[in-house]
Amino acid sequence: MNPAQTVAEASHSAPAAARGQTGGTPARPSTPRSGRVVLRKALIPALAVLLATLCVASAGIGAVPVPLGEVAASVFGGSGPHDAVLWQIRFPRVVLSVLIGAALGVAGAAMQGVFGNPLAEPGVIGVSSGAAVGAIGAIVLGVSAFGEWSVTVAAFLGGLIATFAVYLLSRSGGRTEVVTLVLTGIAINAVAGAIVGLLTFLADDAELRSISFWSLGSIGGATWPVVAAVAPFTAAGLVLIPFFARALDVLALGERGARHLGVDTERVRVGVILLAALLTGAAVAAAGIIGFVGLVVPHLIRLAAGPGHRVLLPASALAGAVVLLAADLAARTLAIPAELPIGVLTALIGGPFFLWLLRRTRSQQGGWA
Repeated sequence: MNPAQTVAEASHSAPAAARGQTGGTPARPSTPRSGRVVLRKALIPALAVLLATLCVASAGIGAVPVPLGEVAASVFGGSGPHDAVLWQIRFPRVVLSVLIGAALGVAGAAMQGVFGNPLAEPGVIGVSSGAAVGAIGAIVLGVSAFGEWSVTVAAFLGGLIATFAVYLLSRSGGRTEVVTLVLTGIAINAVAGAIVGLLTFLADDAELRSISFWSLGSIGGATWPVVAAVAPFTAAGLVLIPFFARALDVLALGERGARHLGVDTERVRVGVILLAALLTGAAVAAAGIIGFVGLVVPHLIRLAAGPGHRVLLPASALAGAVVLLAADLAARTLAIPAELPIGVLTALIGGPFFLWLLRRTRSQQGGWA
């Protein structure tokens, strides 16, 4: 078998490996069903159309209704009586929701691929908890070095510092092992949780309100400057992570199998983790902690179209944007004039799904031991 056939066979076998089948179990025929092939081809165009439709609807629906025709005309240079509402409030919010949802969806898909576990998410490497320490620390300690951006910058730096700490502490002998990464991430998350608890204990009433607002997640602070700050980091991650798609497919065979097929597993792991941390750090810094999008969205896409990352990554970006845009629309319309925390809505939906996912995975694998 030549190298090209070997790689093709490896990619073809990746779905079985991703489902947890081991080398000792005879592989089932992996011929894709025709329905899944059709769904895989139609998934990205369908999600793109759904996202475009939802963007127009989200811009038109709210405390001040705007006709959808006026929304569409305004996008293409027209003018109307609601231009101020659209361009100063609604459009920045829609764009920020799309960026953050895409970032969380791709980061989750990449983390599940690099850890070879559908239950992984960016929080595993401490990004979210590190960002929480940075943001809450800036609130309680009154950091103002960056003006109104101080909390955002502190959250971003906190997420990156936590990620580097997890990586450096889990590295030994020039290598990082998945189990060590996960356990180190658990330890860093625990330490970060303790620091957050201490800072919360020291906060006064006004600071506690700011901490609660940030921790629950919200797109309410969307402005064009915030969009401009998040866009470069999100674009970098969304563009670069797909270059690891083939390597992530092969990595589903296991680290040893991937190395035998010529994949530099250490380089792939470091690159993907850093890019996922960049995406998640930018998202958390702009909107606070929004859980379960990075966990649920990639898994739904994987169930629909299979585990191949050439489809999984872009589809997760589109689906993440759709989910967060829909969640934001619900958050600001269900209790008008009040606005619900978007993190609460994603947790209410994602929590039960996560429980179902745990039971399903345990049932398929016959237990965790």
